Amino acid sequence: MQTLLIKNCAAIMTGDRVTPRAAGGDIRIRGSRIVEVGSLTAEPGDTILDARGCVAYPGWVNTHHHLFQSLLKGEPGGLNLSLGDWLAATPYRFRAAFDEETFRIAARVGLTELVRSGCTTVADHHYLYWPDMPFDGAAILFEEAARLGIRFVLCRGGATQTRTLEQALPAALRPERFDSWMADVERLVARYHQPAPDAMRRIVMAPTTPLYSLSPGELRESARLARRLGIRLHSHLSETVAYLDAAQDRFAMTPVEFCAAHDWIGEDVWFAHLVKLMPQEIALLGASRTGIAHCPQSNARLGSGIADLVTLEQAGVRISIGVDGAGSNEAADMQSEAHAAWLLQRARRGMTAVPRYAGGEFEGGGDAASIEDTVRWGTAGGADVLGLDCGRIAPGMAADIALYRLDDPRYFGLHDVAIGPVACAGRAPLRALLCAGRMIVENDQIPHCDLAGLGALAAACVKKLRQRIPGGR
Repeated sequence: MQTLLIKNCAAIMTGDRVTPRAAGGDIRIRGSRIVEVGSLTAEPGDTILDARGCVAYPGWVNTHHHLFQSLLKGEPGGLNLSLGDWLAATPYRFRAAFDEETFRIAARVGLTELVRSGCTTVADHHYLYWPDMPFDGAAILFEEAARLGIRFVLCRGGATQTRTLEQALPAALRPERFDSWMADVERLVARYHQPAPDAMRRIVMAPTTPLYSLSPGELRESARLARRLGIRLHSHLSETVAYLDAAQDRFAMTPVEFCAAHDWIGEDVWFAHLVKLMPQEIALLGASRTGIAHCPQSNARLGSGIADLVTLEQAGVRISIGVDGAGSNEAADMQSEAHAAWLLQRARRGMTAVPRYAGGEFEGGGDAASIEDTVRWGTAGGADVLGLDCGRIAPGMAADIALYRLDDPRYFGLHDVAIGPVACAGRAPLRALLCAGRMIVENDQIPHCDLAGLGALAAACVKKLRQRIPGGR
């Protein structure tokens, strides 16, 4: 087995809660695994990678994305809207405009952006499905991820219900039949799913939202099938107060209570957002060890609010970070997302501060979340939610490692270089990015990736999409 020795890191962030920083600056990798971390001596046969001046992070684990939206950044019709109106104005208005070419370029743009931020694992909540659609989005997504050499988790979304009469809908907005959807999940599991903890490909059961996408009976049946197939479960939940109102009006429950009543909580389940929760819902989620994909930039952009990660984690909820779609997050990369998560947890806690004379116990939220917390949520936390043994720099773990160069003025003057990639925002250039021990980025270059050409393709696809929508130009 080939052995790679990464030498002279200025700092190593491990992703571990107990020991968030490694002693020493060296990492030895044999094959696809980390075998030693510390102050190491080169051995015969070692290939040396000099990381002088760099900081090492585990590869980021993005637990919630919508890659097709990579061609919908800053779409004017939805730029200043909240969630409900934005859904109609942007992703659903453009849904029928996507064909195989535009979908592939969208996936390529989004995955390339993520890789350049140091991300090595992507879970895409792919809900662009309708009956008799002319291309296989799942195959395209797996192909594009394989081109880049990253781990890819397909969260197979969709819906069997719509709030509009089906006969009045264009084909691309019509719901699927439940039996056809479940049969496709079984097909995808047989073709792609790897159950091992070092998997490069996974399939997840992922209706778009439990409250609207399936009937209660179908929701329970989807959970039953997922567990029979040995796959995990994922969906959107409680992004806005509208979820609370809808669950109360339709089912006389809170959203989390509804999910619990239909077998949709547990260690094999994680939800995106969870911004608006009642105390009893937090207790249910924590007791069941359900996970969250926290999407701070999208939640801020849509005006939805800030999920309370500190309280959720204290209750037992497993925390991870997701980018969400680029249609509601124009910086759809994990470094930007981690920076936002760090700042917004502090802002959220500061908003709850009250004066001492009124019984307040703290002045602000400056200690609500540390850089180490944020790195852990975005790496080991995501790996735990997905059931993978990446996300940590430690012996025995998968060798998914980002080496960031801090040679830009943005990082000059740092007293603690380890925090630079998160604290200073922006995109730190990569000395190297490894996934399963294989170098997929070297000296900030992705092999065989023509960024200028990709930009031109993306611009042409945006023009096509706009021409295909009603009133577009």
